[in-house]
Amino acid sequence: MRTASRFLIAIIFLGVVLGGIFGYKFYQFGQMKEMLSQPQPPAEVSATEARTESWTPSIKAVGSIKAVNGIEVANEVPGVIESINFESGDTVKQGDVLIRLNTSIDEAAVRTRRAEAQLAEQEFKRISDLLPRRAVSQSQYDESKANFDAAQARVNEAEAQLNKKIIRAPFDGTLGIRMVDQGEYLATGTPIVEINMLDPIYVDFTLSEKNLQNVARDYSVVTTVAAVPEQEFKGRISAINTSVNPETRTVRVRATLSNPENLLRPGMFATIQTLQPEDNEVVTVPRTAVSYNTYGDFVFVIEENEEGDLIVNRRSITAGQTRDKRVAVLSGLESGEKVVSKGLLRLRAGQKVKIQDESPEQSQEKQPQEASE
Repeated sequence: MRTASRFLIAIIFLGVVLGGIFGYKFYQFGQMKEMLSQPQPPAEVSATEARTESWTPSIKAVGSIKAVNGIEVANEVPGVIESINFESGDTVKQGDVLIRLNTSIDEAAVRTRRAEAQLAEQEFKRISDLLPRRAVSQSQYDESKANFDAAQARVNEAEAQLNKKIIRAPFDGTLGIRMVDQGEYLATGTPIVEINMLDPIYVDFTLSEKNLQNVARDYSVVTTVAAVPEQEFKGRISAINTSVNPETRTVRVRATLSNPENLLRPGMFATIQTLQPEDNEVVTVPRTAVSYNTYGDFVFVIEENEEGDLIVNRRSITAGQTRDKRVAVLSGLESGEKVVSKGLLRLRAGQKVKIQDESPEQSQEKQPQEASE
């Protein structure tokens, strides 16, 4: 009897608890339904108009900065460093002495070769004076002349070997960090310092073979690098490779850039836009007005419904290039249509909106007009 009573009490308790939970949930659903049935206030948005601009067609690519002349200076002959005549980062001219190796043995060899050449010259002159009087044979004259020429050649060889102990700048440029020290023994081919010619400078990049017909020598290019993101470096295409890579179907292109402040350095990653000679009229909107996703790009267009209220409708577009924080719209939008410029994520199609302000682009456009009036 007691067991049945306890079982009954437990069932009643569980019924009360579950009833309370279901009742609370039913109350919440009712409140939510009531909230949804009430009209929502219009969402405040920033708006801007699509406008027509004249853009120069361009082809975007990525590449690397490369020095016109850039090498690691190295020694041709071994030796011990006697003097270092530069500091890291110096700007040098072609022929400036960078390093002198110990030349004592080479100087002695030059003096020996010169003495031998002097003796051979005296012997040749003596035999030359005797030849007209037939005091010596023609073969003796020829032998003395050959000995003199060989001695002179050995002098030139010794002097050339001596000059290789003096390492000079091969061209005008800027030096990198010194990689050797005073008194160090250098084996043949030891890197001493990097030297690069920085102005002008090259940028090498590749283009797809389908774009080959849209580029030519002397076309203008605009280059940007991450190290100086706000500055554009302008130049012209100086060379296009004569063949297409059969594996990637791309062609190498080289442009020459002006670099007076040495801001561009070899090895930098660069973004390049190749500009074509003619301009095109395109419809543009701010970059913030376009939503990019895997199902297609779209904008929210602001329109009026039948009651005269402003609503937003999602419209798919074909987005083109981005330039100066504006996007070219290739299709799906007409010039003059008003679109939402910010806050796209909180909007849905058909939602009522209220224009809070105009984008900075709109304000900048109106200021000149007001000033002219």
